[in-house]
Amino acid sequence: MAQGPYSTGPYGPGYTGPAVEPRWTEGAIGRRFFAYLIDLVMIAIFTVVLWFVIGLVGIVTFGLGWVLYAILPLSAVIYSAITVGGSAQSTIGMRIFGLRVVDAATGGRVGMLVAAVHALLFYLAAGTFVLLCIDVLVGMARADRRMGHDLLAGVTLVRSS
Repeated sequence: MAQGPYSTGPYGPGYTGPAVEPRWTEGAIGRRFFAYLIDLVMIAIFTVVLWFVIGLVGIVTFGLGWVLYAILPLSAVIYSAITVGGSAQSTIGMRIFGLRVVDAATGGRVGMLVAAVHALLFYLAAGTFVLLCIDVLVGMARADRRMGHDLLAGVTLVRSS
């Protein structure tokens, strides 16, 4: 199948539908919730490890490295950028529940920057109850189960199993 600059996703030239079929996203919202609960634990562990590493760097650099403690509030975004932007295309919680993140336009992998923006948009919505409710309602109303922050970041969560 030819893949050129005018093809839209893995289906080749002339395909005008979405790159991800809605049946690949069935049950994604429930899986996302439970995956996030596991990711909260993983983010806490990652933050503690990061805290210790920064402490050691600060000791080795005679206190200069302690400036890196400023990135600790972004540890959840860093965790998502590393895991979702990596080869598995999913966080540890997503892997356990059989989900992965793909580019909505092409169905391909997302980069670390897109993964970080996706996570940042989620945490901005989660920080406000009303925005989180709107985000979830958007996902429940759509056939492809893409939430508001997915739409803004241009990604889709699909089942990998």
